[in-house]
Amino acid sequence: MADFLGCAADEIVFGPNMTSLTYAMSRAIGRELQAGDEIVLTHLDHDANISPWRALQERGVVIQMADVHEEDCTLDMDDLASRISAKTKLVAVGYASNAVGTINDVRKIVRLAHDRGALAYIDAVHYAPHGPIGVAELDCDFLVCSTYKFFGPHMGVLYGKREHLQRLQPYKVRANTNAIPNRWEWGTLNHECIAGIAACVDYLADLGKQVCPSASSRRHAILAAYEAIQSHEHELLTKLISGLLQIPGLRLYGIQDPERFHRRCPTVAVRIKGHSPLQLATRLGESGIFTWDGNYYALNLTERLDVEKDGGFLRIGLAHYNTAEEVERFLSELNQILGNRASGPHSAGSK
Repeated sequence: MADFLGCAADEIVFGPNMTSLTYAMSRAIGRELQAGDEIVLTHLDHDANISPWRALQERGVVIQMADVHEEDCTLDMDDLASRISAKTKLVAVGYASNAVGTINDVRKIVRLAHDRGALAYIDAVHYAPHGPIGVAELDCDFLVCSTYKFFGPHMGVLYGKREHLQRLQPYKVRANTNAIPNRWEWGTLNHECIAGIAACVDYLADLGKQVCPSASSRRHAILAAYEAIQSHEHELLTKLISGLLQIPGLRLYGIQDPERFHRRCPTVAVRIKGHSPLQLATRLGESGIFTWDGNYYALNLTERLDVEKDGGFLRIGLAHYNTAEEVERFLSELNQILGNRASGPHSAGSK
């Protein structure tokens, strides 16, 4: 995981999932906060990077919420910057939205936080399957991800700068060592899943070695893999969105301009007039195509966009193992469900 994230091995903490790790870290950071201290969150985030910080309101911590641009579901960076002040102690933001696919300018956000003396906590759960992560380049204080998202077992992984992991005081059992990272890993670890994490990182490195046989290290091979993954997913995403935008009554939430696809993941959220997301996901599932409906725990976003009350989104997700033929099949099946006459070969497989 140190090779995967670009850090030192003792800066890696394993846990049952990202949510549990974030609650553990919010409790530890909360021990140092006072009434009136502020934390900046965003409406774009998964609730696992919101509720653990909101829980600190019981200590008198003030929560600031940065807004989004409704037209393309991107973060309002001006609003975010205006909410970071001398009172801000932490800025928590997602690397990419698990609902609408937007990739945030994390490096800039970290810099804005540090300029005010605040910590930066990054949720990279949704970004990790789609792009390379280099925590040293980002200079973030913490970053969390879930290995099941990038083809491993269901566990969470937290990166923390060594200085923070040593300084902060975790809630832990007395018998647990005070050495890092162990002081943050409570109880008996899930060793079989950790073995699976090693395997999924090696899988990505093997992909990289196939496209770049000269890769000199596992880290270099991982970066080569993501270069190929992003190129392939970009082609699939272009095909998918082009076909979706031809469907009458369809509204696509998120970036639609192909020139800006480097600012989004191949995760697409739509609503279609006259059809609930649940109905569409069910019908597609009956055709052997897996999509999803609802809010995906991005509850603040579905509430902010006023779609939570009537089913949220239909979400279509692509990954590197999907094919152009699956994209065409998806679009064809969706048009048949809607009773549309397809104007050509359309369709998309989904993760």
